[in-house]
Amino acid sequence: MTPTPFLSELTARAKARAHARTTTCPCGAATLADRPDATVVRHADTVAKAHAPNTPRTDLTPRLTAATHLPGILLPPLAPTPVDLHGRLVTFWPYGTPVDPDTPDVAPWEPAATLLARLHRTPAPTPLPPMRGPAKAARAVARLTATAADHPATPPVLQAWTTLPAWARAEAPMPDTTTLCHGDLHLGQLVRHPAPDGPWLLIDVDDLGIGVPAWDLARPAAWYACGLLPPDEWTRFLTAYRTAGGPAVPADGDPWPALDVPARTLTVQTAARAIAKATAENRPLDEIEMSLIDACVRMASLPRELTPGFAK
Repeated sequence: MTPTPFLSELTARAKARAHARTTTCPCGAATLADRPDATVVRHADTVAKAHAPNTPRTDLTPRLTAATHLPGILLPPLAPTPVDLHGRLVTFWPYGTPVDPDTPDVAPWEPAATLLARLHRTPAPTPLPPMRGPAKAARAVARLTATAADHPATPPVLQAWTTLPAWARAEAPMPDTTTLCHGDLHLGQLVRHPAPDGPWLLIDVDDLGIGVPAWDLARPAAWYACGLLPPDEWTRFLTAYRTAGGPAVPADGDPWPALDVPARTLTVQTAARAIAKATAENRPLDEIEMSLIDACVRMASLPRELTPGFAK
């Protein structure tokens, strides 16, 4: 976890930026996240984010530039360049109202899908690095082998990993080198801005880049395939994406030839994280986590020649 002095200084930076934006700041501070990969604090209508240690400035800066130039799709930062705070890059953002996790019945699946379709159809406004999705999946598997190699659920997850093509394991370039992708789409990546009830926008540019657009549909697709997302919600999401002209899947017909590899990769990634977390907390896997392991067992049992999308 982030040391208290760092968190205090980040909060002070957020306060200073908030007060620079208005002379009538309704002061109020909160820590929104404090993880090894990101620390996020809020002061009134200003949010400060300390990105993961060793985040390359040469990758983050063009991602901020892209967000600045796509204000109807991505939440624009308050400044186009990051600042340094004790060796970590910090960015500043306007506050937006997040999705309420306690009201799943009104989850904004249609706005999320429409924003993705618009993002995928938009040329990158500046040269960008590759979308980081496959690299994050590879890190999750590496963490699994380093921390929970002896867990009984680990072997099928690692076997399922071997069924994936090299690009999905971040061992080869992605087959799409032109499409702008978010890289880590889930409902926590949407906010309403201006708060509290402005239009929905995508947030978090850490994984933004060029790559396979189906990756951005892969998490809800994987949840649906594992029985974790109700069919009607998946249908709402997919239909809205197609209606908005999203290029990741055909306009009609079976979407799974395009979604199969990304969805299986996200399943492995999520299962790997679940096992590593359960091991660290010294607890058994819960029912949801077991459904991910079961999906990996099914993936691992398929002959490679019957695995759609497998790069021979």
